[in-house]
Amino acid sequence: RVHDHTTGRFVRGYNMLTLGWSDGFSFAPIDFVMLSSAKLANRFCEMKETLSKRTQGFKRRMEAFSRKPDAVVELLKRAIQAGFAADFVLMDSWFTQAPLLRNLMSQGLHVIGMVKDMKQRYVQSDKLLTLKELYQALPRSTKSDVLGSVLVHTPCGLALRLVFVQNRNCRREWLVILSTDIELSDTEIVRIYGMRWSIETFFKFTKSHLKLGTEFQGRSFDSLVCHTTIVFSRYLLLEWERRTNQDARSLGGLFFLFADEVRELDFKSALQQVVAFFLELSQTKTKREKSTLISQVQQWIAGLPSYIKVLLADISCES
Repeated sequence: RVHDHTTGRFVRGYNMLTLGWSDGFSFAPIDFVMLSSAKLANRFCEMKETLSKRTQGFKRRMEAFSRKPDAVVELLKRAIQAGFAADFVLMDSWFTQAPLLRNLMSQGLHVIGMVKDMKQRYVQSDKLLTLKELYQALPRSTKSDVLGSVLVHTPCGLALRLVFVQNRNCRREWLVILSTDIELSDTEIVRIYGMRWSIETFFKFTKSHLKLGTEFQGRSFDSLVCHTTIVFSRYLLLEWERRTNQDARSLGGLFFLFADEVRELDFKSALQQVVAFFLELSQTKTKREKSTLISQVQQWIAGLPSYIKVLLADISCES
């Protein structure tokens, strides 16, 4: 049995820890681990002693006894060994603890995640401060949801950028997003962290439509792993279909051809096309309307800065 943080009660089952990859449009589940409890009193069915230690089933069962931070590290190691790459590891507030951050940074992985307002302290100007104390020192600004950021260090010396944002559900409250890449801007950190929402929609979809956790129930650990793998495979097929039909980036060379065409339409050409459109429009008007329209275009051009007038030198307005 495991503890359900939503209800605050113990339930029979496993905690599923999922690793996924996302580019902001698509989400692909990569790996998962079923976490049990390391306490013998919370386990109702032990694995058979005759189970070979060389099998994947034995390795999966031993992995179920690991702590969540250790399971995160193992999931990322397997993903990297399989050839997956990512710019950032996004996680919620359950995992943004200094030991795990230091472990991932040692492997060259930057982390962006939500931070809980707990008893942890951060070093700023040789002072140990809480999140509340850091927030109180920020310049007050209500013009944006991003309230500001501070550069701090953990007591172990890890450099972090803490971004304070407005809680949209309660305007009087604030949230904190942590980034180990201190070169990123506040808005970029918030934008990247927003990609983590795709895993929440993934959980909602798999539970509601692909029957994750409800299509099969049993006491066989191997069957639970197989069921979860099948559900993830179904989702990958649906996500591939959605990306193929709805994401312009999946059109390959055609997408880059259109992108280059748009890029070649520079500011000068766009401005000349606008003026040419008005001149062409004037040809369909009466003589009086044509004179008025051209006069207005000439007045508009006369009021433009000199460096823009130079761009319109090839276009003349004649009445």
